[in-house]
Amino acid sequence: MSRFNPAGTVQPVRSYLVGLQARIMNALQEVEGEGGARAISDAWEKAPGDKLQGNGITRIIEGGLVFERAGCGFSDVSGPQLPPSATQHRPELAGAPFEAMGVSLVFHPRNPYVPTVHMNVRMIAAGHAGQEPVCWFGGGMDLTPYYGFEEDAVHFHRVCRDALAPFGDELYPRFKSWCDEYFCNKHRGEQRGIGGIFFDDFSELGFEQGFAILQSVGDAFLTAYLPIVQARKNMPYGERERAFQLYRRGRYVEFNLVWDRGTHFGLQSGGRTESILLSMPPQAAWSYRHKVPAGSPEERLTSHFLKPRSWI
Repeated sequence: MSRFNPAGTVQPVRSYLVGLQARIMNALQEVEGEGGARAISDAWEKAPGDKLQGNGITRIIEGGLVFERAGCGFSDVSGPQLPPSATQHRPELAGAPFEAMGVSLVFHPRNPYVPTVHMNVRMIAAGHAGQEPVCWFGGGMDLTPYYGFEEDAVHFHRVCRDALAPFGDELYPRFKSWCDEYFCNKHRGEQRGIGGIFFDDFSELGFEQGFAILQSVGDAFLTAYLPIVQARKNMPYGERERAFQLYRRGRYVEFNLVWDRGTHFGLQSGGRTESILLSMPPQAAWSYRHKVPAGSPEERLTSHFLKPRSWI
């Protein structure tokens, strides 16, 4: 199968994404320090005859001093037709060949006072034979604390706002609301975390501006997250905090498997399962009718932090 390759669009995006993955994982390695776990790099390529063609690089830290599991994947794949999850808003592209590339990461820290974080930036290009390819962008970042700190939420959202500011004051509130709506466990009526920004199927500003937004969001990630890690990674904790972290990780798993369009896109299109499920935590727990003490930090997470609100 020949790869769908819209001329003039793919290579600059691919080059940026590969460099972004390297910068982020190098920064994480510095946080882990000399005695921490080393990141492994797993380059892969789809086998001839597979439904999808393409390649990617998975870089991951497991069992670290700071990060229990921190995976960051780059992928660039093409296929003969877009899966249903990608055409629900673009019915005219149903059945069209496509190319999709992006960087996606989820970091699960060891210390319960350090929040889990997700970031993704991606581009999809698609078009029927004889037509000009259509390119659109998506991505964002969001924070999922187990114990809430006001200053962390404010910092994270401020960086998100500043990343979008060059493209218009209306984008941050719009993408912030989109994030709150998207990252919600609707079957529980509960937010996944304190949000951030999220955008999808974004093409309204054209290719150049869409790509510039993707880069601004990607470049802002380390500024948004690493100061929070540094502030919380050495806080003392015990069995209670660890148990609550594992319980809340279960809610994270629920969202990724039930609601996440990226997971659905990857599985429906025949993507690499090991990479698609990179976001899963190494350990998680579920508890029937779990109760937390009234007025406790655990109760405050759901009563105060896991509510859509303005943080800045």
